[in-house]
Amino acid sequence: MTSAANAAQLAPFGQMSVKQIQHGLRTKEFSAVDVARATLARIPEADEQVHAFLETTEQLALDAAARIDDAVAEGRMNEMGPLVGVPIAFKDNMNLTGTRTTCSSKMLENYVSPYTATCVERTLRAGGIPIGKLNMDEFAFGSSTETSAFGPTRNPWDLGRVPGGSSGGSAAAVAAGLVPITLGSDTGGSIRQPASFCGVVGIKPTYGVVSRYGVVAFGSSLDQVGPFARSVEDAAITMNAIAGRDELDCTSQEVTVDFTANLAEDVAGMRIGIVPAFMEAEGLTPEVKAKVEEAAAKLEARGAQLVEVELPNAKAAMSAYYVLGPCEAFSNLARFDSVRYGYCDPGHKDLGAQYEASRAIGFGDEARRRIMLGSYLLSAGVYDTYYYPAQQVRTLITQDYLRAYEKVDCILTPVSPRTAFEFGEIADPTSMYLSDMFTISINIAGNGGMSMPVGLGADTGLPVGVQLIAPAFHDSNMLRVAAALEVEYGVAPVAPASASGKAGE
Repeated sequence: MTSAANAAQLAPFGQMSVKQIQHGLRTKEFSAVDVARATLARIPEADEQVHAFLETTEQLALDAAARIDDAVAEGRMNEMGPLVGVPIAFKDNMNLTGTRTTCSSKMLENYVSPYTATCVERTLRAGGIPIGKLNMDEFAFGSSTETSAFGPTRNPWDLGRVPGGSSGGSAAAVAAGLVPITLGSDTGGSIRQPASFCGVVGIKPTYGVVSRYGVVAFGSSLDQVGPFARSVEDAAITMNAIAGRDELDCTSQEVTVDFTANLAEDVAGMRIGIVPAFMEAEGLTPEVKAKVEEAAAKLEARGAQLVEVELPNAKAAMSAYYVLGPCEAFSNLARFDSVRYGYCDPGHKDLGAQYEASRAIGFGDEARRRIMLGSYLLSAGVYDTYYYPAQQVRTLITQDYLRAYEKVDCILTPVSPRTAFEFGEIADPTSMYLSDMFTISINIAGNGGMSMPVGLGADTGLPVGVQLIAPAFHDSNMLRVAAALEVEYGVAPVAPASASGKAGE
């Protein structure tokens, strides 16, 4: 039987684990070119309704796969890296040479990357097969992927509901079994919230663990890149590939930890923090609260100690974030002036009129809203009133977490107050911002956080994730807890494709 024929009888490669793919390559059950071709061939039909992908990178994928097959034939597969042979796709705010990097905005619709982001480059050096670029909220401004200029991504569990955002395409691609690994970015919850809505593992590492070089910036002091996967182990393997110091990003840090090292240690003796104020927060639905309590009980049964901790200033996180975030976004988006970068509206003889028209047309509603808010907050007479106090709140929140971690090794909270909502259900921007009420404080403090799927909600039947938060540069703590929960709940399932109104109908 030929390797291609063998591959055709297997489950889609997007539904296989890293180790399963690599075992098949070693035993020559299939080739890396088989993996690339089969993955690319499946996307047009399987993604037609979900719309996770904005672009596929066929030639890049086949070239990478051919190099891997050469290494396998020469007995050098172990030298190729921890992601060898694994299909991987990237949020479309990450540069990859020769691909469009649009940030799901008309402003960058025709922008072609002249270089590759460090996080992307490291996955390629680790042997990953680049499959394409993924949909997102425009410039990462949103919690639903509804602000994409190229149409929304749909939740593979229910096509009438959002996948979350801003990394909605990254979460949906894994949940739908299109690829086993994706990268997203998280400024206030943009990895963890869509991971929860789509029922997959999503990690926002400690700020500085992963280089931001080549990732189009939203909030430079808040952004962090991280992986989506269906298993904790696959996410940890990806972290090993992308983490570490980068001379091109002065905020990146040396990282020597093996993120897979303690996954089998279980949680006996660990202290898990519970935040009572979060569990009584307004808007937290009963089904999500019940799932967080259930997960806590399972950890306690496995030998962990539950400890109540207080984060008294976390209630101010939302207010601080919507000062700091727009201010940084205003600064970062100033470069898109229609001359150096971005859409240029034709027919204007006056440079000022060209700027105004190009930015008004090139940016969507939410991007313009945040630019105007940032401009106002940084203006004379306003700066001292809002920006300085927001930075002071940031310090207080960071200190709250430091005090909490004197008592506990990891904190367990909800990710989102509810499961995935329907398209158009939340039209008010302020209500949309509340989707990140439990995630924003982690970005402000810079700690690591992740979403771990814990089954389906009793009321909606949709995925629920719990948030695990670790001390800065101790992300292995939350991965250890997540691995214990995975023993209880199993590896995240691929979204079903049968029931009426669900993906595939």
